[in-house]
Amino acid sequence: MAFFRTCDGVGRRDFLKAGVVGGTGLSLASYAQLAAASHINPDAKGKAAIFVNLNGGPSHMDTFDLKPNAPSEYRGEFNPIQTCLPGVQISEHLPKIATCMDKFTLLRGVTHSVAAHDLGTKYVNTGNRPLPSLEFPGYGSVVSKERPGIPEMPPFVAIPNSAQRPGYLGVKYAPMNTTTTPQIGSAFRVRGISMSGGLTVEDVEKRRNLLSNLDRTFSDVEKDSQLLDGMDEFGRQAHTVITSNKAREAFDISKESPDFTKDFGSSGLGASCLLALRLVESGVRFVTVTNGGWDTHRDNWNTLKTKQLPALDEALYGLFTGLAARGLLESTVVYVTGEFGRTPKINTERIGRDHYPRNMFMILGGGGIKGGQVLGESDETASLPKHEGFSPDDVAASFYHALGIDHTYEYHTPTGRPVMIVRDGKLIPALFA
Repeated sequence: MAFFRTCDGVGRRDFLKAGVVGGTGLSLASYAQLAAASHINPDAKGKAAIFVNLNGGPSHMDTFDLKPNAPSEYRGEFNPIQTCLPGVQISEHLPKIATCMDKFTLLRGVTHSVAAHDLGTKYVNTGNRPLPSLEFPGYGSVVSKERPGIPEMPPFVAIPNSAQRPGYLGVKYAPMNTTTTPQIGSAFRVRGISMSGGLTVEDVEKRRNLLSNLDRTFSDVEKDSQLLDGMDEFGRQAHTVITSNKAREAFDISKESPDFTKDFGSSGLGASCLLALRLVESGVRFVTVTNGGWDTHRDNWNTLKTKQLPALDEALYGLFTGLAARGLLESTVVYVTGEFGRTPKINTERIGRDHYPRNMFMILGGGGIKGGQVLGESDETASLPKHEGFSPDDVAASFYHALGIDHTYEYHTPTGRPVMIVRDGKLIPALFA
């Protein structure tokens, strides 16, 4: 997957100690701990999540919210096609997704007012409107904190990187970035998992022993340092992952059969979604997949038709149908979004659409979320929600609910400031009806 810049240049926990409960990856001790915590619902269907970030802001009018009867200065070049849901149409360049819309909910009329890439991305990756005085943790960091995983796998993986930061939770809950994108049919090398240059597991063990001695020497220097605690946690995780056969197997997408991988297509996005599926199947709790190229101020329709939409169509089709085929969709919440939509009125000078947060789409599926429905509606030119609309905060509250996490629960920053996980969101009940 190529690296994209947007127009503004924006470029650990308790481990398993005993037997596993019912295939969920939870130890008996961890399950009891969850059950006793008032802000966690251990019976929630969602146990893991995959977050697909469409970086740059995809055009809602040319993907999932076409307006074929709008005036020509709004309408665009693409035609709608019928989906598997009666009366629901999407872009002609998403034919595969059109056949699997029974597996997720399409949200139309999602709205906010943050039109800058960086701030909009922070908003939709945390569920909290950005503040200059506080960095909120991304979804993956919160899930890593609240949902115990298994020792052989990192709890939070970013392919190839993520806009989600640990914020005030500290580096302990930061993602493990793959830094590169996999390719279908090829073994995937991840720094820290695929050892090269003659490095052996024995070498890693020797280095770990040396670092452990240094840690003991300097342990009294700063006992309460969040940074040192996080680095120590990262060291434990890195050692566990490096020496884990399970981790190396999970990251190697070349082990998948051609019959299974063909549905994901040949793009980097498709390969990333395939890897995300394998990681969740192997016990990773949260995976982000970042895909750029959606900042289409210029040449909007050609870019979408030839590059962006074919890859998205195959990748999401493969992800949703693949999770369902493996029996993972019921326990895996999938969230697909950009940071905003794009202007309904066409920029004729540049043949494109510009930043537009007032109306956009989001996709949520799996983990107990009802599939086969469209919630929300935009007006006749897709300029605004026709009714009240949904905020990113509302979607965040619902996303956490699917994972059994109470979004109103209060954390405390290192300075003691109480902060709710999601400050302003409210649950969207129809997602779970």
